[in-house]
Amino acid sequence: MRILCTNDDGIHAPGLKVVEEIARALSDDVWVVAPELDQSGVSHSLSLNDPLRLREVGPRHFAVRGTPTDCVIMGARHILGAQLPDLVLSGVNKGRNVAEDVVYSGTIAGALEGTILGLPSFALSQEFSIETRDAPLWDTALKFGPDILRKVIAAGVPKNTVINVNFPACAPDQVAGIMVTRQGKRNQGFLRVDERRDGRGNPYFWIGFERIAVVDMPAEGTDLAALAARYVSVTPLRLDRTDEAFSEALTATLK
Repeated sequence: MRILCTNDDGIHAPGLKVVEEIARALSDDVWVVAPELDQSGVSHSLSLNDPLRLREVGPRHFAVRGTPTDCVIMGARHILGAQLPDLVLSGVNKGRNVAEDVVYSGTIAGALEGTILGLPSFALSQEFSIETRDAPLWDTALKFGPDILRKVIAAGVPKNTVINVNFPACAPDQVAGIMVTRQGKRNQGFLRVDERRDGRGNPYFWIGFERIAVVDMPAEGTDLAALAARYVSVTPLRLDRTDEAFSEALTATLK
């Protein structure tokens, strides 16, 4: 099995070594094509107005000055030659990708691009806590990742579905189990725009986050609830975002 690995944290991110180790538990034909720089939050951005610079950093390891989407396209359509990968792994992201994160996440986008190309694709993310922010518990992803991949691949990944896997912020022996979940929804009150001044007194802005006073209880069965209970969350995400129920209502409305 030929595996293409990418991420959004960049070619030197610790999580990229983790996803490569997970891949090597499944195959010895592993290729790494990742962004030259951190691309967190770029979503499914595709570089159409800028050239892509490619740098070989080692055997079967390449850095692209572009987005995760660019990396998957470059890997599948150029670097790997005539033989396409059999599997795309994106991650392991430092921090979870759940709820509305899936809209912004470059990690999710890398896997989605693999799905668009017709390849079974997984997004992998390691949650961290306040205590583990500077040292995420990568061993949790390493322990559970390979077996989850084997089982899902054996069952068969639907053609237009990407598998979003999030590992909880706890040691492997503290994981309660594996849970198939749906995408959750969080309180968006923590987003803020922080205005500052540069050395010349001109304003500039950071989009930031702040803790909310009261944390909402996540809905049962969601990715948020699973991680809160120390379960590995496995969420199948569809490429087709059509709202079928509202589509029927809209059809009647617009007759």
